[in-house]
Amino acid sequence: MTRNLLFPFAVFFLAVVLSTVHADGQEPQRGGSVVVAVTMDPGGLNPAVTTQAAVHLVCGSVFSGLVAQDFELNPVPDLATRWEVSNDGKTYTFYLAENAEFHDGVALTSADVKYTFEELLLKFHSRTRASIGDKLRQIITPDAHTVVFEFNAPYAAFLQLIDVTNAPIMPKHLYENTDPLTNSYNVKPVGSGAFKFQEWAKGDHLTLVKNERYFKTGKPYLDRIVYKVMPSIATAAIAFENGEADYFLNPAPLDIERLKKLRNVVVTGKGREGFASVETLIFNLNRAPLSDVRVRQAMAHTIDRNYIVDKIAFGMGIAATGPISTALKWAYNPNVVKYERNISLANQMLDEAGYKRSGDGVRFRLKYVYAASYAKVVEALRDQLREVGIAIDLEQMEFNAAVERTYIKKDFDLGISSFENGPDPDIGVKRTVVSSNIGAIPFSNGAGYRNPRIDELFELAASETDRQKRAVYYYEAQEILTKDAPYLWLYELQGAAVYKSELQGIYGWSAKSSVYFAQDAWWINGKSSNGSASDAFGQRRLYFFLIIGAIFLIAAIVTLSKRRKHRS
Repeated sequence: MTRNLLFPFAVFFLAVVLSTVHADGQEPQRGGSVVVAVTMDPGGLNPAVTTQAAVHLVCGSVFSGLVAQDFELNPVPDLATRWEVSNDGKTYTFYLAENAEFHDGVALTSADVKYTFEELLLKFHSRTRASIGDKLRQIITPDAHTVVFEFNAPYAAFLQLIDVTNAPIMPKHLYENTDPLTNSYNVKPVGSGAFKFQEWAKGDHLTLVKNERYFKTGKPYLDRIVYKVMPSIATAAIAFENGEADYFLNPAPLDIERLKKLRNVVVTGKGREGFASVETLIFNLNRAPLSDVRVRQAMAHTIDRNYIVDKIAFGMGIAATGPISTALKWAYNPNVVKYERNISLANQMLDEAGYKRSGDGVRFRLKYVYAASYAKVVEALRDQLREVGIAIDLEQMEFNAAVERTYIKKDFDLGISSFENGPDPDIGVKRTVVSSNIGAIPFSNGAGYRNPRIDELFELAASETDRQKRAVYYYEAQEILTKDAPYLWLYELQGAAVYKSELQGIYGWSAKSSVYFAQDAWWINGKSSNGSASDAFGQRRLYFFLIIGAIFLIAAIVTLSKRRKHRS
């Protein structure tokens, strides 16, 4: 009798334990928080007036775009549940989620979409402004949940443009009749995304909490996201290593090698397909001697890009040959002017341009304005340019201050930026080279470059729906740009992300996973980041002892059964 009762119980007990272990991690669990280590405090939280990465990293969870992109850069629904494109490529119609609302409870409608584009994006957002500012004829709102974009000519890249980084939909009722650059909601944002703004202790942390009324039913799974500001990349790596952070973007190459060896850690380069960034030296073409193309070309022959990739980026990148990243294979032209390092030729070109060395060996001095995060690259550039008699005065400053000096005040000779190509050259590259995008706009045509043929080529490419024909225009544009050298494209960044393996869902589908991760993220055990790893270990240890206990129980039953048989 004892065996008949205990054996089924033991088998059931073991099955429950095993099934629990098997199921753990299969279905999203709810609860907990994630601490994201960041090395830069965003200057503001209005993503419609800037393309700054630190702003969009946070605001990607606060706001929503009309669409998003999967790993293949195909559009997938966000605020728009579906859309239609006319046969001539001039009209795009979007149907909005009817249950979408802002965090203050006000319904999100087509009026918000229209206002966002007309009054914010087309005036202040460098990528969106440059992409469609001169092409969009009108926006029509037939009803509260339908919005129609009509273009003067076909526009091929629109579905790749309108995600949350390039076209975050803002609340009209909070921004209308205000100055969008000084609006109080720029520091306490109200969006429609998976998480709501809670607090911002500048220089320390920024906290978002779950949006219980998110229009994507069932999401998000987490309760809280905390962006913890670290003094440096090295500090952030140590914080992650010590369990003080769960997710860390863009660790240094040497840190990656160390972090890879940790247990329960995932390192991935996936989820960056939608960025394709190129690290770029900016020449101020409005100042001599940089207004002379011979000087810029000589400097290009001086710079050793491969050294920067190998020694500064520790191999996490490739030397750039122009403004379009190799990641955009269909548009990338490999047959452009390539400036191999040639000190003798560089010296000759500078002499011929009339910039002879003075008694101290210096030809001229340049002021280099840059953010601290670029210090190693800038110092390497300084040392290399010194070899041909160009003296560089370094002016390191806080990131947002450097942006203002470069793009707003134009008070620099040399600058540096990481220019996101985006999923299409019309989105990320065009803004940096067309003359219509010269102005006091962050991350725009900071060089002040003007070339009518470049303007024409980008216009032709934008209006052509055949990708092969578009590529022909971009090929010619790259040939011209590399000869004119308004910028020096240094290297294509190939970064990585590091996160705890107990954190699931964050790199599941998006070509911009760092921006979209929060709506999909969840802990295997539904635990908070504080001690989640130890909690997971404790639960695994519990499972281990339960399984061992069940095995001992079955063994005892079998032994007892054998003894009874022996006695009988």
